[in-house]
Amino acid sequence: MTRREYWRRTGLFLVGLLIMSIGVAMTKHASLGVTPISSMANVFSERFPQLSLGNYLVIWNLILILGQIFILKNEFHWREWIQLPISFLFGFFTDLGMSLVGGIHLNSYWACLLFLALATLVLALGVTLTVIADIFLNSAEAFVRAVTMKSKRNFGQCKIIFDISCVILSMACSLVFFSGHIIGTREGTLISAIFTGYLVNRYVNYIGQPLAHWLKK
Repeated sequence: MTRREYWRRTGLFLVGLLIMSIGVAMTKHASLGVTPISSMANVFSERFPQLSLGNYLVIWNLILILGQIFILKNEFHWREWIQLPISFLFGFFTDLGMSLVGGIHLNSYWACLLFLALATLVLALGVTLTVIADIFLNSAEAFVRAVTMKSKRNFGQCKIIFDISCVILSMACSLVFFSGHIIGTREGTLISAIFTGYLVNRYVNYIGQPLAHWLKK
């Protein structure tokens, strides 16, 4: 990889991370449930609003990095520490996104649902750009990869199990925090889980090849 390609991939990844973070902020603002990966952070931000959603996402990502260290032990390479600044950037970008969409008023369920659909499109675009950049992994994907390496299972299977586990944990925490009520995990969580991957595949089909060509120019 040439230096030019490296910096182009890095730039594309950062743009994708920003767009993805705005998508997460939009799903939060829609109030119909956030993505499975963000669900734990969302529940804590609802119960303990002293910290922002972005702050809790940073904490959650740090937990996932520690989880990788526990799983991989000596196989956790020094280059994986790049996840640390990425985690802080993701948290910062999410709070930035929250400030950008905070003034948008959603006065009906259908307005929230439409905004959630737009959020899913934005989120999927951000994920697509990070995938095409193919240079760094965020801590969630890296954690799933670590589990895949040790369990010898398929990455897709481990990703599904991870997403479901995140949702179950967030629901359990919500039941404890809110006296038996489920807060922050709703139909939007299911919509994000079902459609984000599909939309990523569609985006890749349309922009994957042109961007790949540009990265290598």
